[in-house]
Amino acid sequence: MSSELLHLAGVNKRFGGLVVLNDVTFGVSPGEILGLVGSNGSGKTTTINLISGMYRADAGSIVFDGHSINRLPMFRRARLGINRTFQVPKVFRDMTVRENIEVAAHFGRAHEADVDAILADVDLTGNADKLAGSLTVNQQKQLDLGRALATNPKLLLVDEIGAGLNPAELGAIAALLQKLAARGIALIVVEHLLDFLNRITERVIVLGAGRMLFQGSLAQASHDPEVVAAFIGG
Repeated sequence: MSSELLHLAGVNKRFGGLVVLNDVTFGVSPGEILGLVGSNGSGKTTTINLISGMYRADAGSIVFDGHSINRLPMFRRARLGINRTFQVPKVFRDMTVRENIEVAAHFGRAHEADVDAILADVDLTGNADKLAGSLTVNQQKQLDLGRALATNPKLLLVDEIGAGLNPAELGAIAALLQKLAARGIALIVVEHLLDFLNRITERVIVLGAGRMLFQGSLAQASHDPEVVAAFIGG
């Protein structure tokens, strides 16, 4: 645990009488890509909402970089080095691509960000002066990722970035996530596309009905009876 950047221990979350996460415990280290998979309603997005600060856990602890962040608001967590993307990109549609990234940089850990380098990373250099609202869905996902990178994150939470992308686009995103991990950024990737996840990570956590069913490789998960029953549908 000492080498981990993030550690969740016994994390629970309920909405009214519905328990959506129950005793979730795992960690992620710098430079690691961790996959988070499960059927709809299994608690994947709730997990990253708790880590990012959008929700607060009802029980358990979340420790980031050696410090408890249970009670910190979302903007404080961003300044510590936690940021995220969204399944549906939330770009500032009436601002240019460059302005979107500049605004994000203002609220991150770094006082200055190399906007041109970030634009190159997410393959939007040629669109820097276009309004974000004019971009394709894939380009908006790239911009959403670029804005997260502009805050100089230590931990990046990636929510369903592969949905709707063609094979070439998926390949480019996979290569980028691997490049970010090589820089030392820890990533938690929520994804339904198992072939995509298999390209980028050796470790996944499978959630089912809010609890952890499995932790290990996708190959191992495919032979786990509980995983097959709850997620793969065997």
